[in-house]
Amino acid sequence: MQKEFQIRVNPETAHKKEMLGSFISKEYQIPFKDIQHIEIVKRSIDARQKTIKINLKVLVFIHETPVPDTPELPPYEDISKAQEVIVVGAGPAGLFAALKLIEKGLKPIVLERGKDVRERRRDLAAITKHHTVNKDSNYCFGEGGAGTYSDGKLYTRSKKRGDVNRILNLLIAHGANKDIAVNAHPHIGTNKLPKIIQEIRETIIRHGGQILFNTRVTDFQIKHQEIQGVVLQNGDRIDANKVILATGHSARDIFELLHKKKIHIEAKPFALGVRVEHSQELIDQIQYHCTTRGEYLPPAPYSVVKQVNNRGVYSFCMCPGGVIAPCATAPGEVVTNGWSPSKRDQPTSNSGIVVSLDLQDFGPFKEFGPLSGMAFQKSIEQKAWKLGGMTQKVPAQRLVDFTKGKLSSDIPKTSYTPGTTSVELGSLLPDFIHKSLQEGFRQFDTSMKGYLTNEAVVHAPESRTSSPVRIPRDNKTLEHVQIKGLYPCGEGAGYAGGIISAAIDGEKCAEQVKASLLRPQS
Repeated sequence: MQKEFQIRVNPETAHKKEMLGSFISKEYQIPFKDIQHIEIVKRSIDARQKTIKINLKVLVFIHETPVPDTPELPPYEDISKAQEVIVVGAGPAGLFAALKLIEKGLKPIVLERGKDVRERRRDLAAITKHHTVNKDSNYCFGEGGAGTYSDGKLYTRSKKRGDVNRILNLLIAHGANKDIAVNAHPHIGTNKLPKIIQEIRETIIRHGGQILFNTRVTDFQIKHQEIQGVVLQNGDRIDANKVILATGHSARDIFELLHKKKIHIEAKPFALGVRVEHSQELIDQIQYHCTTRGEYLPPAPYSVVKQVNNRGVYSFCMCPGGVIAPCATAPGEVVTNGWSPSKRDQPTSNSGIVVSLDLQDFGPFKEFGPLSGMAFQKSIEQKAWKLGGMTQKVPAQRLVDFTKGKLSSDIPKTSYTPGTTSVELGSLLPDFIHKSLQEGFRQFDTSMKGYLTNEAVVHAPESRTSSPVRIPRDNKTLEHVQIKGLYPCGEGAGYAGGIISAAIDGEKCAEQVKASLLRPQS
């Protein structure tokens, strides 16, 4: 017999199966000896009160031994001789599109401008140590996309878009910890993701798909408003009448190429701001209402949203026990992001704190048309590079000094390895962003007492929150509104916002490719 219960217990009870069994036995009058197994189905932390509780959904096996239930891969067949579909980009949208194409009996040819997931590490080290940016291999470009080396957070609010559990189970089948299907805010960790991405690659290749690295698309072959194939940086052409475009939110050259070829794209609002770092100990104290975090609690995250001057000011991509990374995708710019290892065991926490923008904010760059948001974004990143001494040193300011518009006399050592340069960040950020952030931080302190401290450091800019461009597509077929056979996909097309939603969108595009091949041709 199996019974499902929703329970609230203290962190130690939630952590120890023996104590959890005793609690359930007493609470529901089930003899302890009859409980054969307890499966935790869902887990979340309730830290709203001083006494912290863990919410659990559990499946209790009574007089019954559970059968191991490990997610398995779909019954993929050999598609090496099947019709070919080009997938541009090997981020989550591209990789999950490729898996779904195989499932549908089609052969994906995945073109990735960057290096494989292991080789990328050398280029990440070069940014940190030598301030050298490889425009094709960095934190944003390369196998696995931006999520691989910036954390692997899997939490999504996009549950209406598709089957989140299916994506989680595919990740588990490729080596992710089963807890990602249990925790309310699942996270894999930068140290764990490369192996999982490598396993996905092996699945694609093993069943007849192709993945080509160091292969940047430089042109699209189009005839009579239909895609015919792509041209690569070495001049080679790959023909296909179905192309899934999943290049990520930082593929500026692709946006420029589309605009140059008069393929319809649109400017899209996004958010921009800074990345602030606190000690993890302080965030634990604030969030858990304690002086020392207990051994059964994970490092505390936070999520804050405020309205300032009719704009949202909010935390983005918060990384407990994490570090800040240099995420520029071209020489001459500075960009920040954050990540955490799987254990989230670093002494600092960081979060993007960003301001929502609208299309009117890009007015000074209206000459760039649909690329106006991108030009706005780029102008701040390039200015940051100059203010940082034309290196990857990031302009920085102590948090209280930031709210007062005061240049910090010194910057304490932070997790941002290339280093910092003390800058009054009002000289970098547009006035409406700067003032919104100043007031936002003051309001944050009303919700999280102690957050506003001069021991915290603000790094700028945090500018790659989402794509500044949307590549419009038909709501039903998911094809580009103008070019038949071209499927804009994922974050870079403006239709996703994170690993899970991008993966779901990749699957949807692949399904529509298959559906288009089954429709009678006019």
